[in-house]
Formats: sequence, structure tokens, C-alpha cells
Amino acid sequence: MWTDFTKGRPLNDRHERDGHSPLTVFLIFLRLGLTSFGGPVAHLGYFRDEFVVHRRWLGERAYADLVALCQFLPGPASSQVGIALGLGRAGYAGAAAAWAGFTLPSAVAMILFAVGLARFGDQFPPGALHGLKIVACVVALLVPGAPGQIGVIVAAGLAGLLLFTTAETPRHEPAPIPVGRRAALASLTLFALLLTGAPLAARLADSPTLSLVDSFYRTGSLVFGGGHVALPLLQAEVVAPGRIDEATFVAGYGAAQAVPGPLFSFAAFLGAVMTGSVTGGMVALAAIFAPSFLLVIGALPFWETLRHDARMQAALCGVNAAVVGLLLAALYTPVWSGAIGTPADFGLALCAFAALLFWKLPPWLVVGITGAVGAALG
Repeated sequence: MWTDFTKGRPLNDRHERDGHSPLTVFLIFLRLGLTSFGGPVAHLGYFRDEFVVHRRWLGERAYADLVALCQFLPGPASSQVGIALGLGRAGYAGAAAAWAGFTLPSAVAMILFAVGLARFGDQFPPGALHGLKIVACVVALLVPGAPGQIGVIVAAGLAGLLLFTTAETPRHEPAPIPVGRRAALASLTLFALLLTGAPLAARLADSPTLSLVDSFYRTGSLVFGGGHVALPLLQAEVVAPGRIDEATFVAGYGAAQAVPGPLFSFAAFLGAVMTGSVTGGMVALAAIFAPSFLLVIGALPFWETLRHDARMQAALCGVNAAVVGLLLAALYTPVWSGAIGTPADFGLALCAFAALLFWKLPPWLVVGITGAVGAALG
């Protein structure tokens, strides 16, 4: 267990009271899910403060290794780190508890926004929706982890590949996980079967629910670098086929910036809008996160081998380079092309940009103010 890392040093009272129950894990992550604004990079910082510094569930090196693994896997890195932390603390139930606590607050907020938009959309000022689109554009400019941070990761990876391939690997802390290799292989097999079989099942059954599962499961399986990178993939799945209009898509993305927790909760909004039901939102949410569970469970027992494989590290560099291109595509369309249409839009975007970057206002406040100004301008 993660507590093995504390051997040889005194445990503080907080650590001793934590326990190993899924309920304890859920409550800890629920508080983080209610307060963790700022995107995936900020989430990783919150996790480090909570679980390395304060609770001491694991050490610095073990946490760094865990983050490196989750950056390598497709899916939302911060959510995958949370799943792994819960898994190490309280087994499979702990993994589910960590995910639920961290994700449900933002998912519920996004589903409520989708329901409100469907029921009271005619009463919602069009300018306010336009304001949400603009703030989405601004946040895309300040995407945590990209393009600057992703560029740094790529450059560091290339430098390591060129300069340190023959150097001795630094000592690290192993991360004991209650998952055997047999269970890991079963998890990876299930991941592959769902990825290849879900599209076929959706076509053969002609089922809207299976089609929904297929779209969001595939998106969760192919995204590297965090929730923002999913934007062009989600647009291709739901906007291009006409399942949702672009204005609603970008407005929902803007609203997703106002809530704490993982950006992948945007899937709950899209599912609820597409199906007109809360159930549809929960199905989409479960489908987009399912690959994260399967990959974390499947990869952790083999991470010790993977992290020493130069070819895997080189592949990771290539993946991160592709992430930069995806983020640039997401910045231009649908965010910029769908939001910035007039000089007033551009001016409002600059003000929101300044509020986030220089005045350090919280994202939820910037979203609210920008929406209100957009309504007034509209």
C-alpha cells in the first residue's frame, strides 16, 4: 500500500486517522472536487499538497513516477492520478470512490446546466451564451499544460532522449498497488475489446445508447494531455454529425471552466443535451472515464518495465508533439472561430484574458462576469 512509503519516519496524527476505507477516500476527494479549480496541472498540484505533503500517502519520487505514467497513458492525467491514489489506498472500491468524489460535483453542475439550457433556453439571453463562448476561447489560450507546458514536456523529453539515454536511471520509490499482472492483462484486454467492439455493436444494434457509449469511450481512449485536448475529438463526434449545434457546444465548454474538478465532466453536459435526459449525461460521463480506469489498472503493474524502455519514452515524446497540434486545432476551431466574430468580442476576450492572467481572478468569476457582459452587449 501507499503507506509503505512512510516506513522509517514518524506518522503524523492526520495520517493515522485517514484509514483505508473507500468512504474516507471518497470524502477526501469530494472536498478536492468541490475546490480544485484551474485545470489538470493545478489539480496535480492540489493532489501533491494533499497526499504527499499533508497526508503522506506516498513520497515525492513515487508521486512523480505516478504522474509520469498517467501523462503517458491516454485520458485525463489528473483524474487518472486520483484513480491510482484511490486504488492504492483502498483497492478497487477506493479507485471508484476517488473518481466519484473528484468528478461528481462538476458533473452534476454540468448536467444541471444542460437541463436548464434545454428547459429555459428561450429565456436565457443570447448574449450571455455568446459571453460563455468568448470566455471559452480565452481559457483555451490559457490552457493549463499547453501549448507552452506541453512544449516544455516535449523539449525535455527530446533532450533526455538525446543526452541521457546511457545515463543510469535515478533511484525511485516503487509504488505497490493491489493489482496483479493477471488482473492487469484482463483490464487491458477489456479496454481493447471495448475500443474495437463498441463501434461494431453500435452499428449492428442501431442503438442510440450504444452509439453514445461508443463516441465517448473512443474519445476517452484517444486523448493525450488532458481534457482540453478532447475538444476537437468531441466536436467531431457530436457537432459534425449534427447531434448538437456548435453554439451550444462552445457555450457548454465555457461553462465547464466555471466549475472545479476535471474538464472531462463536459461529457456529462454533452450527453444530457444530446439525449435530453440526466441518464444520458451519466452514461456519457461513465463512458469517457471508463478507459482511464481500465488503463490505470492495466498499466500500473507493468510501469516499472515501461519507464525503463527507451522506445516507450521516444513514443511519449511523439505523442506530446501531437498534443500540441491538437491544442492548436482546438484553439482555432471551434473555440476561436465560433466565439470571436466582432471587434467587441475581441475586446471582451482581451479583458477576460487580463482578468485571468494578470488580475488572477478565479475562473468561475471571470465566466460569470463575461457572460453578464455578453448579455448586455447582446
